[in-house]
Amino acid sequence: MRVGVLTGGGDCPGLNAVIRAAVIAGAQRYGYEFVGFRDGWKGVLEGLTTPLDPARVRPILAVGGTILGSSRTNPLGMEDGIERIRAQMERLGVDALLAIGGEDTLGVATALHEAGVKVVGAPKTIDNDLSATDATFGFDTAVQTAVDACDRLHTTGASHHRLMIVEVMGRHAGWIALHTGMAAGAHVTLLPEEPVDLDHVAATVAEVLERGEAPLAVVSEGAHVGGEESTAHTERDAFGHVQLGGAGERLENELKARIPGLSSRVTVLGHLLRGGTPSAGDRILGTRSGLSAITAVAEGRFGTMAALRGTDVVQVPLSEATGVLKTVPGSRVAETSDLSW
Repeated sequence: MRVGVLTGGGDCPGLNAVIRAAVIAGAQRYGYEFVGFRDGWKGVLEGLTTPLDPARVRPILAVGGTILGSSRTNPLGMEDGIERIRAQMERLGVDALLAIGGEDTLGVATALHEAGVKVVGAPKTIDNDLSATDATFGFDTAVQTAVDACDRLHTTGASHHRLMIVEVMGRHAGWIALHTGMAAGAHVTLLPEEPVDLDHVAATVAEVLERGEAPLAVVSEGAHVGGEESTAHTERDAFGHVQLGGAGERLENELKARIPGLSSRVTVLGHLLRGGTPSAGDRILGTRSGLSAITAVAEGRFGTMAALRGTDVVQVPLSEATGVLKTVPGSRVAETSDLSW
């Protein structure tokens, strides 16, 4: 069997661990041949390939990003997208696909499966917002990176009695902000799931300053500061998403209007969270996801996705991953909302 592998959407720590595990296990256990599709679904549509074999992938476990490249190309936005994929697979002798990606990439994989294409998936997103899995690789690295940044910013904020605002990724789900805020001891944590009470935030910041401490605020990029999302521009990508940006800056302006003489700085972590070396946890989860996915191919369990359930990695239907976004429940928000930081 010849298996095509692709990575779609935003890059993520742990992607190369998935590729590595699937290729080595597939070649050694099942005698499979692999071909990499470059730049996500664009590579499948256009037949852009690169060789994949155990010798190529053995050294990439600790490498960030993806050796296959990525894009936000959407075959479902094209009239003949699925048929073009079928044609390229037939031309290249590819029998099945391993699609590694988030909600959008796996949404395409789900449609392909429903159209009769042999495909399995592995969930990738630093936002940890895919349903059907307890965690996604990349999330652990992103949170640790954000916490390290907060620890550094908090000390300089304390030196100048200054509010430090840290904006992190998280479009519709605030998992990164929630975990970062808890681990970094933030005084304010703002999520997309909860309305932002600016007067309450201002009161909290003022109270922290009055007791001689430096406030730390962690803000998800999707938080509705001032009642709406903050967008960098109005252009949409192939999946209909606008680029978010400015939530931290908007929060700073709103607080300065409420707290006279407030000294503050905004740090936008942005792509820093999804770049660089994956954590040990993400290397392990990525490896286990790749092993589960290639086992599913060998067993003919197409239309499924590797998912973490407790401590086990199992295969679940792709439709479960893309049906409903996994957002932060109120019970998790309540764990910290009643504490006086």
